[in-house]
Amino acid sequence: MEAIKSIWLFFQDQILGMKWLNEVIGKGLTTLGMDLDGIAGGGLQFFIYDTIKIFVLLSVLIFLISYIQSYFPPERTKKILGRFHGIGANSVAALLGTVTPFCSCSSIPIFMGFTSAGLPIGVTFSFLISSPMVDLGSLVLLMSIFGWQIAVFYVVLGLVIAVIGGTILEKLRMERYVENFIKMAGNVDVEAGELTRHDRISFAKEQVFATVKKVALYIFIGVAIGAVIHNIIPEAWVEGILGSNNPFSVILATLVGVPMYADIFGAIPVAEGLLAKGAGLGTILSFMMAVTTLSLPSLIMLRKAVKPKLLAIFIGIVTVGIMLVGYFFNTFHYLFL
Repeated sequence: MEAIKSIWLFFQDQILGMKWLNEVIGKGLTTLGMDLDGIAGGGLQFFIYDTIKIFVLLSVLIFLISYIQSYFPPERTKKILGRFHGIGANSVAALLGTVTPFCSCSSIPIFMGFTSAGLPIGVTFSFLISSPMVDLGSLVLLMSIFGWQIAVFYVVLGLVIAVIGGTILEKLRMERYVENFIKMAGNVDVEAGELTRHDRISFAKEQVFATVKKVALYIFIGVAIGAVIHNIIPEAWVEGILGSNNPFSVILATLVGVPMYADIFGAIPVAEGLLAKGAGLGTILSFMMAVTTLSLPSLIMLRKAVKPKLLAIFIGIVTVGIMLVGYFFNTFHYLFL
C-alpha cells in the first residue's frame, strides 16, 4: 500500500505538478545571482515555472481530450442525448460536457445548436453548465495543484450543479423564454463520415494549436496575477479577506469572478497564488467556478439566445450552486488539506 501511495505522490508531484521543473528554474535563477526569497526572484521563478507547466499540461490535455471528442461530433452527441429522458438525460448531458470546449463562450454555440434541434431545455443547460466548469482538463490541472481528493470532489459537485440546474429549468418549463430565432432555426442532420486514426490525430493537433493561440494571453495574465499574489500581497491581507474565517469570502470571490473571462488554465495560477497566501479552499474553488462558468462575455452571448428571465434564473441557480460548493469546501477543508 505504501508503495502505491509513493508512486501516486511521485506522479502527482513530479509528473503533473512538475516540481522538478521548479527546482531547475530556481537553480538557474540562483546561478544568475537572483534571490529566490526576494520579490523579483521569487516572482520570476513562479512566472516561468507556472507558464511552462500550464502550457505543457494544456497541450497534452487538449490533444487527448480532442481525440476523445472526435468520437462525439454534435450529430452523434444529439442522438445519444435523444435516447435518454428526465434526470438521466441531464446526467448524460453533464457528462458529455466534460469532453467539449474549454471555455463558456465556446460551449454556447453548441448549446444553441442542441436547443434548435429540439432537445429539452434542461438537457441543454446541463450541458452548458458542465462544459466549461468540469471538463477533464480541470480534473487533471486541479490534481496537479490540490491533489486528487479535491479534484474529484470539485468535478463531482460541478456535475451535481449541472444536473440539478438543468432539472430545475426543465421543471419550470422555461422553453418559452428561448428566443424565437433559435426555436425556428432549421436543423439539418448531417451524418459525419467515419474518421480515420490519422484524421483524429490531425483534428487533435489542430485543436491544440487553436486553443493555445486563443488562451495564451489569458494564461500569461493569470500567471502574472498569481505571481503578484504569491510574492507581493501580504498573507495577512489574503487571509483576512478570503480566508475561511470570513463568512462572506465565498460570496465575494464568486461576485469578483463573474465579470472576468478565462478558462480553467488561466484561473489555476491565480488559485495557486491565493492558496499559498492562506485563502480558503472553498473560496478559491468558488472563484474558479465563477470565472469559468459565468464570465461576462459568455453571458452576453447567451443573452442573444435566451430572454432576460431565463438568463436571470440560470445565473441565479448556478451562482447559488457555486456558493454552496464554496461553503462546503470551507467547512470541511480539514478533510482535504
